Amino acid sequence: MRQLEDEFGEQVQLDWRSFLLRPRPRTRPADLEKFRAYTQSWLRPAADPDSGRFRVWQGDAGPPSHSVPPHLVAKAAAVLGDGAFQRMRDRLFEAYFSENRDITDDATLRALWREVELPEADFERSQDPALLRETLQQHAEANEVGATGVPAVQLVGNSAVIVGAHPLELYQRWVNKTLAARAAEAGEEEAGA
Repeated sequence: MRQLEDEFGEQVQLDWRSFLLRPRPRTRPADLEKFRAYTQSWLRPAADPDSGRFRVWQGDAGPPSHSVPPHLVAKAAAVLGDGAFQRMRDRLFEAYFSENRDITDDATLRALWREVELPEADFERSQDPALLRETLQQHAEANEVGATGVPAVQLVGNSAVIVGAHPLELYQRWVNKTLAARAAEAGEEEAGA
């Protein structure tokens, strides 16, 4: 997504929103071997030259229990500014997909917060009930438009949603077609004025 912003400049603005793969905490311990097998699916997007780093889950740390805690920490960082959000978001992705860390564990989240050099006292913002409401509302909105997984990408003014990790070229074509259609539409309106 960052490459799209770099390529298209001001024509593309990303709005990162919450979609919760596991909206509620597990009621029983996760089957670690089953989760390790699931993470084999990460190898497909990892093969894309434009992807981030992915590693099949290793070690004895359990998988995240649910999706809410890392979303709240990312939103707490966003309160501090776009740069803080980007650093925290990137660090959460790296910790989960590359380092196989449980990003629902409070100690892990606090350590990641420190690693991206955010003010220690501001970590408590992640407990703000308003951020939880915002996260749950965004999740509900994502469900309403048809998101069923992550990433899920939707362009403003387009009801289609692309779900899943895809090559950069797919997103580039989609953005280019949308921009061309909008330019043609604007030209028609200008000609009719």
